[in-house]
Amino acid sequence: MPKRQILLLTSSLYEDGTHLEHVRPYIEKILTKNNVKRVLFIPYALANCDYDEYTEKVETIFGKWGFHVDGIHKSPDQIAAVKKAQAIFIGEGNTALLLLQLYDEEIVKAIRRRIIDDGIPYIGSSVSPNVTVCSSQTANAMGVVCPGPFDALKLVPFLINPHYLEPNANLIDRRETFEVRILEALMVNERPCLALREGACLVIERKNATLFGPANAILFRKGEEPTEFPPGTNFGFLFDECKDVAVPISKFYS
Repeated sequence: MPKRQILLLTSSLYEDGTHLEHVRPYIEKILTKNNVKRVLFIPYALANCDYDEYTEKVETIFGKWGFHVDGIHKSPDQIAAVKKAQAIFIGEGNTALLLLQLYDEEIVKAIRRRIIDDGIPYIGSSVSPNVTVCSSQTANAMGVVCPGPFDALKLVPFLINPHYLEPNANLIDRRETFEVRILEALMVNERPCLALREGACLVIERKNATLFGPANAILFRKGEEPTEFPPGTNFGFLFDECKDVAVPISKFYS
């Protein structure tokens, strides 16, 4: 059985506007129980970003909690950096840009092995859940680049849609709502999609996936009405539900 220990955060900012503060207990718990001292940060999701500044921002936050942060971009051998990492954190930005950079640096397989086989903690914020799953097809934003296939890290077998918002009845043009975007993706993907509202936190351990946060999550299945689930729900049943649904393996996994 995979040893996965994954913390997926819909938002890095919520309500009080303090970066990651609303999910601090979950971050501290997953890192502390694994005796993590240093976190490998992957800053590749932001376009036109100074990776040093972005890493320093994360280092400032994690440093107050007793953890050191290393930016993967500073390593001359990024695969080696992943292999030595005690924990991995990927921040917010654009899904397609992030996925392309992960492929360009050839670290997709290395990350997957560290999380699935070795069981080191993985934390993904904002768009990062889109690359944690088997496919990035349910990303909300249009890609600013083309990463090639939609194949993502495949750390969990179902799909995720972060930042989910209900349609605004006051808008005249409501064609491309979050719900429509998900349903479009499910036309070509058989796997269920878990839509997470702002502030949500999904804690995944082995084959358990428990929802925490201020609001329900919505589960979309192809050809069925969406279903609401409250905080505290364990979505572990999705691991078994997805077991018999094929996921094409791209050349990047050869």
